Amino acid sequence: MLLFAFLLLTSALASQRHGAQAESNLSVKLQFSSAKEQNGVQDPQHEKIITVSTNGSIHSPKFPHAYPRNTVLVWRLVAVEENVWIQLTFDERFGLEDPEDDICKYDFVEVEEPSDGTILGRWCGSSTVPSKQISKGNQIRIRFVSDEYFSSEPGFCIHYTLLMPHHTEAASPSMLPPSALPLDLLNNAVAGFSTVEELIRYLEPDRWQLDLEDLYRPTWQILGKAYIRERKSRVVDLNLLKEEVRLYSCTPRNFSVSLREELKRTDTIFWPLCLLVKRCGGNCACCHHTCNECQCVPTKVTKKYHEVLQLKPRSGVKGLHKSLTDVPLEHHEECACVCKGNTEG
Repeated sequence: MLLFAFLLLTSALASQRHGAQAESNLSVKLQFSSAKEQNGVQDPQHEKIITVSTNGSIHSPKFPHAYPRNTVLVWRLVAVEENVWIQLTFDERFGLEDPEDDICKYDFVEVEEPSDGTILGRWCGSSTVPSKQISKGNQIRIRFVSDEYFSSEPGFCIHYTLLMPHHTEAASPSMLPPSALPLDLLNNAVAGFSTVEELIRYLEPDRWQLDLEDLYRPTWQILGKAYIRERKSRVVDLNLLKEEVRLYSCTPRNFSVSLREELKRTDTIFWPLCLLVKRCGGNCACCHHTCNECQCVPTKVTKKYHEVLQLKPRSGVKGLHKSLTDVPLEHHEECACVCKGNTEG
């Protein structure tokens, strides 16, 4: 009887211990689930301080392969000298989980300006590579987040370099109002942007969305001759022609021309700065013994209209006047070899 009672008591104590352990495990799971519902990731890790004295890079774990799930990483780059800026350049190999409704909700990398907590940008997906970012001071923060579900590859790699404030590149004059720059400097700054949206953001950071909407409002004044006459240029890939024709014959070919130089408009900035036009080019096989100089010249010229963004200083007012306009450029449709002179005797 004593042995039977002892066994009953031992079983009861074990059952109570297992019950308490199960309740504790359930509580931990509920807390973890609640945390996941709040931010979709594990608790943020402490940021890693990287002292920057030379060029370097940081990247997602396992780059250029798929990064791990359920990860939060924070880097704070701090330049050794106080009077320098830090420039971030994203590697062309960039790919994170795609956004939902154009919002990076799940996996993303973002850049923050530590001096005022401003988020300079948050990026995900793989359709475009993020643009260069420049700090306002000698520090900048980078945060990478991946949730518990899908991961992508290759992740990201960010190269950082030090910049002296007076040695900045074309995009760095964002610290100064564009209207305060000479036209030549502004022209160089404009050349650094790859989309109209980026350019308008730079020109009008406070009202760029309104300016962008105004720019594309479909009024007859803006549509202009390029739509009415239906004579916009079409890009022709001359590389599809036979190799012999491409190398040796006198044919219309694609040439890049500067709009300011072509139109002789030094008082205006155009975006894009250059356009492709068809101009005569190639070798001429003039075999006449009386021909002194054989040149490839156009025999049929067509004027075509190209829609571009035009920036002009306002007369007596600060700021730039922005408009979509059509610029006429000559395109050579047909070419021929012409003898330009005769040999003596």
